[in-house]
Amino acid sequence: MGGDEQPVGRRVARWRVRRRMTQQMLADRLGKSKSWVDKVERGVRALDRYSVIQEIAEVLRVDPAVLLGTRLPSSGRAGGLDGVDGVDGLRAALARYDLTAAAVSSAELQRHVAHAWLTYQHAHYAQVVRALPELLDAARSRHATAPEGAVELLVQTYRIASAVLVKLGEADLGWLAADRAMAVAGDDPELAGTAAVAVGQALRALGRGRLALAVTVAAARRIAPRPVRDAPAGRQALCGTLLLQAALAAAEHGDTRRADELIDLTAGIATRVGGGDDPHRICFGPVAVELARVVAAIEVGDGGEAVYRHEQVVRRDDWLLLPAEYRAAYLVDAARAYLQVGDLFGAGRVLVDADGIAPAEVRCRPVARTVIAEIARGRPTVAGVARLATLVGLTR
Repeated sequence: MGGDEQPVGRRVARWRVRRRMTQQMLADRLGKSKSWVDKVERGVRALDRYSVIQEIAEVLRVDPAVLLGTRLPSSGRAGGLDGVDGVDGLRAALARYDLTAAAVSSAELQRHVAHAWLTYQHAHYAQVVRALPELLDAARSRHATAPEGAVELLVQTYRIASAVLVKLGEADLGWLAADRAMAVAGDDPELAGTAAVAVGQALRALGRGRLALAVTVAAARRIAPRPVRDAPAGRQALCGTLLLQAALAAAEHGDTRRADELIDLTAGIATRVGGGDDPHRICFGPVAVELARVVAAIEVGDGGEAVYRHEQVVRRDDWLLLPAEYRAAYLVDAARAYLQVGDLFGAGRVLVDADGIAPAEVRCRPVARTVIAEIARGRPTVAGVARLATLVGLTR
């Protein structure tokens, strides 16, 4: 491994002391308890979420890689996603306010947006990042000159941008794109609901679970203010997706009861609407609810429950119908569950499975990098994980 072999918690303690901070001071700045900090530093509580490591690193004024005990690959990004050039181009596109792109027809723009979605769902993130600046310019120009029919396409383009930016560890920029989607959606409750899904995901990635909970619950109520069962199926599915985001946000800040209540509510919605048409590209259905149960259990630290449920849900036929991006992202989370119960081989197995489904999901995402580092640090080395560690630049 690059760097030293100390556990993450020990490095946190070392840098805390160097910054002349007490455990209570660090806890206050993180919005956590002193007990939480103490357990992290002693290794009793695992740091297996990259957003939390980022937040601690920010308070301690160090690079997250320093806490992980790794060196960054020479390209600056795991998996060689064209270095940071692609993301910088997307950042520049989001910062542009002039409309200089050539006008394209609504039908042509629709084809480009549909292709971008498919590329994202196949986890070809480098291609998505390269295509988005031009697509954003075209969608905004179309919206400015002929807004009729272009609103939805621009909202979708911002959602794709937000999703891929969150994947690549640029959650602040992802939140900006999601917020732009909300602004464009305006008073359209369904479009605003799809944008709110992106806002919730970005806020969760930023470690702002309470805000994500508030945003997604409010959006769900706006979509289906009546009893949910009386709303059209498409609105019910969107409402269910928002409530799943809310449930995960609740789990992330330790509200197990609220998370369970929200997931139980979405289970009823999923039973009614099934997993059929997906015009909003939200992948809602019964299997999505069960996957959320696993992730929620991971977030509250119940690794045993998460592993049990995981091994049941991946046997379902509808699991294989989910996009490659969705399945691989979930398996990275599932690897965290195995780490929580101390099963390095189980964690390595599902991480290698994720790499087989969608390599970029494992090789380009900071959260996956964190999991790879934790598994590779164990002894004996798990088959396949050493190769992944080398590919993402975690070894000398």
